[in-house]
Amino acid sequence: MLTLLLSLLGTKVYAADIAVENADGVTIYYNYRDNGLELEVTRSYTEKYSGNVVIPAEVTYMERTRKVTAIGLSAFNGCRDLSAVTIPESIIYIGGNAFMDCTGLTSLSIPEGVESIGLSAFSGCTGLTSINIPNSVTSIASRAFEGCSSLTSVSIGKGVTSIGESAFYCCDALNSVHISDLTSWLNIDFQLTLTSNPLYTAHHLYLNGEEIKDLIIPENVTTIGNYAFYGCSGLTSMTMGNSVTGIGVNAFSGCSGLTSITIGKNVKYIGVLSFTDSNLTTVISLIEDPFVINGGWGVFSQNTLYNATLYVPNGTLDKYKTTNGWNSFLFIEESGEKPETPTCEKPTISYKNSKLTYTSATEGAICVSTITNPDIGTFITNEMPLSVTYHISVYATKDGYNNSETATATLCWIEAEPRTEGIDNTSAASVRAQAVLIQSCGSSLTISGAEEGTPVSIYDTQGRMAGSVKASAGTTTINTTLRSGDIGIVKIGEKVVKYLLR
Repeated sequence: MLTLLLSLLGTKVYAADIAVENADGVTIYYNYRDNGLELEVTRSYTEKYSGNVVIPAEVTYMERTRKVTAIGLSAFNGCRDLSAVTIPESIIYIGGNAFMDCTGLTSLSIPEGVESIGLSAFSGCTGLTSINIPNSVTSIASRAFEGCSSLTSVSIGKGVTSIGESAFYCCDALNSVHISDLTSWLNIDFQLTLTSNPLYTAHHLYLNGEEIKDLIIPENVTTIGNYAFYGCSGLTSMTMGNSVTGIGVNAFSGCSGLTSITIGKNVKYIGVLSFTDSNLTTVISLIEDPFVINGGWGVFSQNTLYNATLYVPNGTLDKYKTTNGWNSFLFIEESGEKPETPTCEKPTISYKNSKLTYTSATEGAICVSTITNPDIGTFITNEMPLSVTYHISVYATKDGYNNSETATATLCWIEAEPRTEGIDNTSAASVRAQAVLIQSCGSSLTISGAEEGTPVSIYDTQGRMAGSVKASAGTTTINTTLRSGDIGIVKIGEKVVKYLLR
């Protein structure tokens, strides 16, 4: 009874829910998924797929049409006579062992739309020579392409965030990896064992078809992950920006062509074996306060420690010579250059509710402003018109930073319609005024606060019009024929203001 039950259970695992002939006369087996709303390709309990199999995007069965959205567990497992398979764009998942040991499969196109590739999905496909992983794929499971011994080239889409352990293990012919975005590549989580890196045989990395030799890490990258460039012998130099804070385990290990590296000033962690098995002759560290690294030997190779020159920021030589790991270098020199001093971000100026607000993107920066008004002074006259105009200049400052560029603006008030309700006729009428902020960038002017429809124009000092527009709600920009450094006469409604373009 137990034997019979187990055999029935085994039959249930591999029996298909339905079988439908495709347009080429090939019978494909399916299981229902998503509560019967969709289908996944599965295997036959008695037959194996062979030749060229075209998987349809939709299948009609008993007058019901369903989308085919997955290639299920072991669907083509062991189909050694399978020579080609066409996967439709409706497929979003390729299951575990789906094409395992399909040794006759020589080419395969994974369409855009597939989101994940399962455990050992293509393991043992010894006939495959290249694989293109589309941008839609986010995860490649462990051992997905293990043992694809003829595989020479892999393209990794920018959507991939995870590559499982030993995903390309024993792909001894694999020589090049192609990527379309360096930042997305650095964000991949390489899941590792102690003995197998997913792409350990790939010696050449290509970005949009061009081999990366002089690597510059983008400024938006904060971490270089484990094994990110492992074995990339085509690399000759590497420079990282100051956004990088950590370098992962084995990140550049085996980069035998690497001769020069620059380590960013904000790096706080360097993983073991990060730069071993390379031929570095120049190591430039911008770190001003060196931290202990793994005994030197654990991060850099013996050849590097005994032959390369470590260049450190001016004034930090003694620190490096007394810090474990760094002091394993036989040759340490100061670069002769002072560490670069950062500059505060130029502030922005805004006006609201009778307050001027200055904002710099540099955290902790203080804005220093100067305001002048042409009405302030001593005059010899019996009558003086008031301009009600403020000229503003402001810069940001912070200890350890250079002062920012100076931002300028002009704040003025323009008259709206007179308001005399409730005021005695013998008294001066109260006039409603509207605050307008004028700012420039090169030859463009930005006007904030003018009512929609208010005519705005600018003239040069000869009275020639240099640009005009009608104000829209919020902020209005005028492109002028003037240049930075010119004086313009700005007219907003009936208000006239002299303005220096910056």
